[in-house]
Amino acid sequence: MPGCFKKTLFALASLISFVSFILIVVAMGTPKWMTGKILCKTGADLVNATDPELVKFIGEIYYGLFRGGKIRQCGLGGRRSKFSVFPHMVKKLNTGLHVMIIMFLCVAIFFSLVSFGFCILNAIKVPYRAINGPAGACLWNFLAGGFVVLAVTSFMAAVKLHRLTERIANFRENVFQFVILEERFEDCFWICVASATAHAVNLLLIAISGIHFPKIKTKTEEVNVTAEDIMY
Repeated sequence: MPGCFKKTLFALASLISFVSFILIVVAMGTPKWMTGKILCKTGADLVNATDPELVKFIGEIYYGLFRGGKIRQCGLGGRRSKFSVFPHMVKKLNTGLHVMIIMFLCVAIFFSLVSFGFCILNAIKVPYRAINGPAGACLWNFLAGGFVVLAVTSFMAAVKLHRLTERIANFRENVFQFVILEERFEDCFWICVASATAHAVNLLLIAISGIHFPKIKTKTEEVNVTAEDIMY
């Protein structure tokens, strides 16, 4: 049976793995990975809008991995619209990269659950096989965190290198052209970053659990029995 200290560390690691699993699932299902401000360039150019008048042509956009929405401001008031990535926008986006992001997160979910199971196992007993022990728990946490990092990095590449926000903003816009004034990574993106950090914390906890702290030995006083002691 593992010691109390080791049990506590692995119980905490299992809790962190489960929280990481929840975080990834929530992030995938929420359409708030990115928000931004979009300028209706065509409308602003038609009326030669100056700085004070440009406010009438600045709208908003938000999106996640599966859906999103925007507010179009082209001089006639705001018009809201929603969209879904699949199947409507598949041809407009870098489909391969977008699917890779989703696959990376799905694999990370799987490894988070495996990590949760291994940490529970190590909290209950000492496995006979090394792969089922702390080494295995380290491996699954490393893989889970690594795939989350790959997903986050791929999403950043899609936004910055492949102009994801601009492509989404101009989806099905035949008359007006929109340009991006501002982009912000939102809560769901940072939730994924927190998930990767959680697995890094788990690696640290598992490493600490393998440290063998020296045991404090108390010296027993030697009893000297003399002839006088025997008499009394």
